[in-house]
Amino acid sequence: MPYILEARGLSKRYQNFTALDALDLAIPKGSIYGLLGPNGAGKTTFLRMVNQIFEADQGELLFEGDLMTAAHARRIGYLPEERGLYKKMKVGEQAIYLAQLKGMPANEAKSKLKEWFIRWDLQSWWDKKVEELSKGQAQKIQFITTVLHEPKVLIFDEPFSGFDPVNAALIRDEMLRLHAEGATILLSTHRMESVEELCTHIALLNHGKKVLDGRVQDIRESHRSNRYKLVFRGEAPAAFDVPDGVSQVKPVFDARSGHQNVVFHAPSPMASSLMQVLSGQCEPILFEEVLPSMNEIFIQSVQS
Repeated sequence: MPYILEARGLSKRYQNFTALDALDLAIPKGSIYGLLGPNGAGKTTFLRMVNQIFEADQGELLFEGDLMTAAHARRIGYLPEERGLYKKMKVGEQAIYLAQLKGMPANEAKSKLKEWFIRWDLQSWWDKKVEELSKGQAQKIQFITTVLHEPKVLIFDEPFSGFDPVNAALIRDEMLRLHAEGATILLSTHRMESVEELCTHIALLNHGKKVLDGRVQDIRESHRSNRYKLVFRGEAPAAFDVPDGVSQVKPVFDARSGHQNVVFHAPSPMASSLMQVLSGQCEPILFEEVLPSMNEIFIQSVQS
């Protein structure tokens, strides 16, 4: 599998604090890669090293197989968690300036910015000063300036912070569109629902070290706990007749659907045999294995 970014033995220390400890990480080209971890895990340090803001004390960082240099940083779009627009500058003037820092000619930047502003209905903001915008409005502008030069890699650090649900959905849809057009996306977030909805791969960091990484579905499969959910019509029996070793929780009535839900815990994988036993005792609508959520895996991995 081709990798667009690779960290090999990457370490960074601040006096007595180790932010990254011999980190090995490989980000597949074309992935949406979630970078997870509690506060202080090393996520922001790694992102800043990718953007050539920090240098490594040890190890190396590669971009498409080559040692990373400042020139590679121009092929990256970085939206940091700490937003950084100049409050006294006009929105359009500042957006063009930021695009030029990424190597775009002013005329090309202005043309593409106008397209974005029309598509998002932001034309009235062009001559406003940044200080006149709300936090969410300023974040929209910074998102646009991050992706305007069509970089190969897009890095978003908590991109949904401060957005209402409507605008969070707008940003999510734009991220998916950019990914479909070929961008590799590196996403750092605490929102586990965003990870499950968007990410193809993840890495979990803790105390500067990688705890686990891989494809999201593979990780969830590897943490399976043999839980099964049954949805059925009609009254719930006092207790289902199940194989030895299988436990069950009390059925729950879902008022919206009018159906009953019950979860079973088995000592080993037994989807087919358990379904066969249960189907003779009720009118089943749905039977499925319940894989652990990324939030459950995150908490389990960090606390272990």
